[in-house]
Amino acid sequence: MTGVTLAEELLLLAYDDESGKATGSRIGLDLGMAAGVLVELALAGRVAYGDGSIVVADPTPTGKPITDEVLGRMATETPLSPASWVQRLRHGLRDRILADLVARGVVRDVDETALGHIHVHRYPVVDPTVETEMRGRLAVALTGEQAPDERTAALAALVAASRMEPSLGLTGPALADAHRRLADIAGGAGFTGEVSLEESTVRPSVALVIAALSRAIDAALGARS
Repeated sequence: MTGVTLAEELLLLAYDDESGKATGSRIGLDLGMAAGVLVELALAGRVAYGDGSIVVADPTPTGKPITDEVLGRMATETPLSPASWVQRLRHGLRDRILADLVARGVVRDVDETALGHIHVHRYPVVDPTVETEMRGRLAVALTGEQAPDERTAALAALVAASRMEPSLGLTGPALADAHRRLADIAGGAGFTGEVSLEESTVRPSVALVIAALSRAIDAALGARS
């Protein structure tokens, strides 16, 4: 299976393979996936940061339907800040990504009825190779034995900012260590921390999206406490 996006990888991490049910914070995942689409576009050179906004630098389609849908939308709408795009794109994104993964045979849609009339959908894994490969990349990155590639570093940044470390199957001290290591990986790739707009347009764009994601999740979790 090729062409898996960062947003899809986050979703697969967040859903239990057997039960097909989402785990963790719903708002965290939705915001994380929205940020993932923006990061995907930045890594592909399609968007960049300029004058306080994320703007389209190259409208050429990437070949990934949902990513290209967002790219087309960004090309026709007024430029917005990274934080505004993260909030705007999260609405309805989960359903579109799930439908795409079902159509590609990665997961299946189990439609069940609860209380006689309420439809509840589960999405157990059909093709585990996508998630296995992705988890393997993260596991190797967490050992620190070799520097991860750019996409894995971006995924690490998204997982840390979305507070999704429990989805890696870690608990206790290992969970805290994973958060620190993921943050270190993201920082080492230039995807977090101080943003220098004099460097390449990709890293400032990604770093600002990650920062916006982290702030949005902090605000959402604070509102619930």
